[in-house]
Amino acid sequence: MTKNLNSDKFRRNIVSVPVAQAKILAYAQQGEMELVPISEANNRVLASDITAPHPFPHFRRSGMDGYALHSLDTRGCNNEQPVQLEVIDDIPCGSLPSAKVERGMASRIMTGAKVPDEADAVVMLEMTETLEHEGKKYIRIKREIESGKNITPVGFELADGDRILEKGRRIGTGEISVLATFGYHLVPVVEKPRVAIFSTGSELLQIDEPLQDGRIRNSNTYMLVNQIREAGGEPYMLEAIEDDLDKARQRVEAAFTEYDIVITTGGVSVGDYDIMAELVREPSTELLFNKVSMRPGSVTTAAVKEGKLLFALSGNPGACFVGFELFVRPFIGAILGVSKPFLPEFQAVLGNTYHKINNFTRFVRGSLTFEGGRLVAYPAPLDESSVMVTIKDSDVLIVIPPTNEGVAAGKLVDVLMLPGGRFT
Repeated sequence: MTKNLNSDKFRRNIVSVPVAQAKILAYAQQGEMELVPISEANNRVLASDITAPHPFPHFRRSGMDGYALHSLDTRGCNNEQPVQLEVIDDIPCGSLPSAKVERGMASRIMTGAKVPDEADAVVMLEMTETLEHEGKKYIRIKREIESGKNITPVGFELADGDRILEKGRRIGTGEISVLATFGYHLVPVVEKPRVAIFSTGSELLQIDEPLQDGRIRNSNTYMLVNQIREAGGEPYMLEAIEDDLDKARQRVEAAFTEYDIVITTGGVSVGDYDIMAELVREPSTELLFNKVSMRPGSVTTAAVKEGKLLFALSGNPGACFVGFELFVRPFIGAILGVSKPFLPEFQAVLGNTYHKINNFTRFVRGSLTFEGGRLVAYPAPLDESSVMVTIKDSDVLIVIPPTNEGVAAGKLVDVLMLPGGRFT
């Protein structure tokens, strides 16, 4: 049967990566807020600003193991004229002073313990000599101690009501520490978008099936599951779709009723069995784009159905990986309200000459090093769309603009930092 080359399946309007990204983000609506236990808040995104409910520290605390005293008692003392103070209390960390520190007295105190209200300085232990006389303990000091010495004042780090974490911030170890410090045992975060993943193609094997001639294991789905989790979404791996348009339509429509985003991998080219290229052209679906001026993954497709996005990514592992990082990751980030949803971009020196001639912008997997005081990006030796092995060794995507002669080593190029890269 002769193909109809005028069919919609073969008519593709090319858009640039920035235009495609803008089309996608126009449909991003921030998710609802939910409260989660602090133990489950890692890698979640704050749904609101977090303010300090009290100053920190909320009491004057000692910065040293030593003795709390009146600085005036040390006025004018030196090696020839030391001052001697009676030790009247012992204050471990977590305990309160049990005796009032009068002039001529001192309290033994540990680092972090509450300084007695009457004292205005702490002398470090190493600057004192201890002695006993008639059953009483004393310390001898041979230098002046200024007021406020070794005391962390109330509100030194944060005042009551200060903003400590901003809305849209991703929560990591440091944020967990701050939240715990201020008693936020329940944390306001943005609900994770629920993301359905379909692989398409009758050639796919499950990863636990024996290898068969002419068929490949379904690796893209597992890769996407991890990428979605890294981006902050909740992945749901659904049963693979066979090369059947009616079945694909039913499965995708069912997924849209239950999930916030639908991702497919494979079936977006123009072959006889590339069903996603057909599906996104149906009247019930608004096509955003089905060709992007990029390599790999030029057939990356996005469509809208009832306000929800469908991402149809290439079945080639390299192209699927890049398509997710450029389009799906920022869309999930925008839903979560992160302030910078796109991959961080900066410049580096190209380590090796890139010889390929490009009509489209190439996003080349590469590794990043620091040499001679500058960042150097080396293109992966294998960067074909179908190559997956170099994904594991890549820190960055090197942006190679359209060129008729390649890009020479030593030239400055833009690079996009991949999550988990050595320089993140």
